Amino acid sequence: MSGRIPATIVTGFLGAGKTTLIRHLVEATQDRRLALVINEFGDVGVDGDILRACGDEDCAAPHIVELANGCLCCTVADDFVPAIEALLALDAPPEHIVIETSGLALPKPLVKAFDWPQIRSRLFVDGVLAVVDGPAVAEGRFADDLEALARERAEDASLDHDNPLEEVFEDQIACADIVVLNKTDLLAPEEEARVMEILRSGAGRSSILRARQGVVDPRVALGVGATIQSDLANRRTRHDAEDDHDHDDFESFVVDLAPAVDPESLVAHLSQVAAAHEVLRMKGFVEVAGKPMRLLVQGVGVRFQHHFDRPWKADEARASRLVVIGRKGLDREAIAQRLLGR
Repeated sequence: MSGRIPATIVTGFLGAGKTTLIRHLVEATQDRRLALVINEFGDVGVDGDILRACGDEDCAAPHIVELANGCLCCTVADDFVPAIEALLALDAPPEHIVIETSGLALPKPLVKAFDWPQIRSRLFVDGVLAVVDGPAVAEGRFADDLEALARERAEDASLDHDNPLEEVFEDQIACADIVVLNKTDLLAPEEEARVMEILRSGAGRSSILRARQGVVDPRVALGVGATIQSDLANRRTRHDAEDDHDHDDFESFVVDLAPAVDPESLVAHLSQVAAAHEVLRMKGFVEVAGKPMRLLVQGVGVRFQHHFDRPWKADEARASRLVVIGRKGLDREAIAQRLLGR
């Protein structure tokens, strides 16, 4: 590629495990100088903070660039190009750049951005990885029953059942070189077979890798050698006819919590709130009374994971903040009141 730097785009829906996969790649790759561009949907940069806690020298400024509350594919000139130029201007520029899109981003417009004059002479897309939350797909949360939808439309052509979650999901896997079926340890054999069928129907020529907790071979993930930039016209997606797109179907907000007394009771409460208000995603850091370490909390629908990720720093405020993401029309006040226990 004439000395150009390879870039890997990691896409995938909210809570699929993109950040976990990237952290594994950083920890498992010691022979290459990586840089990370992290794009989040929401005002609080949780994913960048998770990556900085990994202890590797690549998990530190200036090797991590965070672009919060914006979609890279919508803000190429304002955000993406300056971020790349800053990385390339480092005294020791990266040998490989990993770009984590927000969970609501469409990867195809971002691939097109690599044709911008400021980028195409310096970078190329080595590959697009789409991370899929296996249990979520098995539950039907991010993929509709396509056969039932086709039958209904055949009976009444005026019906429109487009699901924005389904559209994002389908566009992400349609554009991928590798689809990572994550969280396979949480799938029963019959569920995994059903999810694989869905992925094969939408992934085209993509390879499908099974993974637990985002663990994939870095030699595969970071050495795809794809030709997506020259093959982009054949990666058909639902938004090909659109000049741009928006994310008006989704919204996010932040809730500040009091210190938690018991982590298990906290996540049980969060799960109940998520179920009652159809919240898609919650994530953030929480102070637990009497504990020197901060608690990382991540939820997809009603499923939550939590662990103490690192000690609180002496100079940082022990704030408890959660990002809440859902479909447009969330009852923010009601959700906040319930999270606060009122």
